[in-house]
Amino acid sequence: MKQSSLIKPVLGGVYPMISHGKGIFLYDQTGKDYLDASSGAVTANIGHGVQEINEAMMKQASEVSYVYRSQFTSEAAEQLADKIASLTKGDLQYSFFVNSGSEATETALKIAIQYWQEQNKPQKQKIISRWMSYHGITLGALSMSGHPIRRERFSTLLESYPTISPPYYYRCPYNVDDYTYGQMCANELETAIRRIGADQIAAFIAEPIIGAAGAAIVPPDGYWERLKQICVEHDILFIADEVMTGFGRTGKILASEHWGVEPDIVTFGKGMSGGYTPIAATVMTDKVMEPIMKGSKLIIGGHTLSANPLSCAVSLAVLNYVEKHNLADRAAETGAYLMKQLQARQERFSFIGDVRGKGLLIGIEFVQNQQTKEPLPKRIDVTNEIIKLGMQHGIIVYPAAAGLDGVTGAAIIIAPPLTISLGECDELLSRLDQVFYAFRAKLARE
Repeated sequence: MKQSSLIKPVLGGVYPMISHGKGIFLYDQTGKDYLDASSGAVTANIGHGVQEINEAMMKQASEVSYVYRSQFTSEAAEQLADKIASLTKGDLQYSFFVNSGSEATETALKIAIQYWQEQNKPQKQKIISRWMSYHGITLGALSMSGHPIRRERFSTLLESYPTISPPYYYRCPYNVDDYTYGQMCANELETAIRRIGADQIAAFIAEPIIGAAGAAIVPPDGYWERLKQICVEHDILFIADEVMTGFGRTGKILASEHWGVEPDIVTFGKGMSGGYTPIAATVMTDKVMEPIMKGSKLIIGGHTLSANPLSCAVSLAVLNYVEKHNLADRAAETGAYLMKQLQARQERFSFIGDVRGKGLLIGIEFVQNQQTKEPLPKRIDVTNEIIKLGMQHGIIVYPAAAGLDGVTGAAIIIAPPLTISLGECDELLSRLDQVFYAFRAKLARE
């Protein structure tokens, strides 16, 4: 057999050859079906093979697929920016389109620094972020990421932006209630600001709900309100990374809406196009845009394919679909059902330590002992074993880091398309049970 010229995630790994997708299912060339319980990389928010998205793609392709943003605008890009402003409400009115979540968060970093430069405060260049966070794989985005495993190979090239602890109450090292712990974690930001100096700091960036770096860690109530207050008091911009959580995934258009907190800059990706095309966005408030509009009138950034009409038209069709079918509300309802059913499985499977999340972003953390929360031995390679068993049993789940250090723990994310029905949730649970039974049998042999 001819060796593949395609570089895959695991070199030499064997991957099923995909044939097609429909709804929440993917099919390989042998005819085997896989229930997409992770929406790929928490991306295929409206499911696979939606005809009206395909039609929007073909319509735009028949008119014009590409123009360069420095030479032209397009109706598709203008309408998409208007749609995002409408869906996000509030002051988030200005969209800068890029091609991936990594580019979106890196663009947010640059815009935050430029915001202060336009006001003759060029010394405000530092970004504060949290440990157990992930903002992308480009060097700027990775510098802001507190993901030890993804940082280590490039650590000498990265800035040391991760500073404060995540609001990881499941592994709270103190004997306090969740609200108190949330306030303690939030107040670390104020301590960091005082140590560094507010006059040196441009922005604080964080995921409203921690995704791949922590398996859907939801902060205690009051945490985000306190963080926003600290940012305002010290004149620091707040960047919300909603690449994974945006456009309905958690039961709201913005996950930050759960706590009534509006960011100064927000980043989108993944579900913004449902995986039908590469596109992402950095979205700013009037406050952020005003000094730039009055000053240089130019954001230093952009890429060859930024705001490309074909991707914009596809994303617009996806967001219209999300709105038309009330998928944010549906995710809240279906997610509550799925969460309850998954939490019930903690009694059946002793290696399930915690089930957490919001809407259809649900994390499952695995442990050796539910009482002590001791992680399973690293030699078992729990996350990859669960993923492998999932593929065997026709269900796709997403890997996530866990543990206080973000290295020693093991977890997965369950995040099916927002279109999943309750009946399909039951099928998801049935297949996941098969995976867990198989994993329990493996543990018994260890």
